Amino acid sequence: MSFNNVVIFGDSYSTFAGYIPDGYSVYYSESRTVGPDVRRVTETWWYRLMEETDSKLIHNNSWSGSPVCSTGYNNSDCSSSSSFIYRLDKLGAEGFWADKKVDTIFVFGGTNDSWANSPVGELMYSDWEKKDLYSVLPAFSYFLKRLREVFPESRIVCLINTELKEEITNGFVAASEHYDCEYVKFDRIDKISGHPTIKGMNDIKEQIMDKLCK
Repeated sequence: MSFNNVVIFGDSYSTFAGYIPDGYSVYYSESRTVGPDVRRVTETWWYRLMEETDSKLIHNNSWSGSPVCSTGYNNSDCSSSSSFIYRLDKLGAEGFWADKKVDTIFVFGGTNDSWANSPVGELMYSDWEKKDLYSVLPAFSYFLKRLREVFPESRIVCLINTELKEEITNGFVAASEHYDCEYVKFDRIDKISGHPTIKGMNDIKEQIMDKLCK
């Protein structure tokens, strides 16, 4: 099974130096000397997935440390920088999607929202105000709604990390179901310093394939 033209919206778990937009914060690279043992792009979950399913990645919009919502670490305001919502809207404003066919979108976030203790809030499916997007669950719902508007025919897959706050995990599942998105709720990811090792990257890839490629 092939996912064809793939877009990723992610955080550090999906970064690799040279494979994300210029200026975006990166976690994984060939020169990294501490933390997980991932040193080659071929060891990342997404590269392995593309290779083993004969799929084509057309854009990796991942930013290390980025939250889905507008509240980052130390209560910082990410509404005009790294948040998932801002990055999606920025690409649209730049006309990035105008000449691109997108078949599958992977959304892999929530880790930094959980780690940064961003306000969780409650799920919302309409009538968002800017202030609502500073909380995790309203922001995640809004992000999926925007994806559905921009890509009504695309396959949207939400990847849900292990060790998130329970209310975030449950909210992500509920929002995914509401917007008719598929999701993979991981039950194992080998990690060092909270980030996937080579084994952990393979854990991610295998669980995606087990859930979606049967």
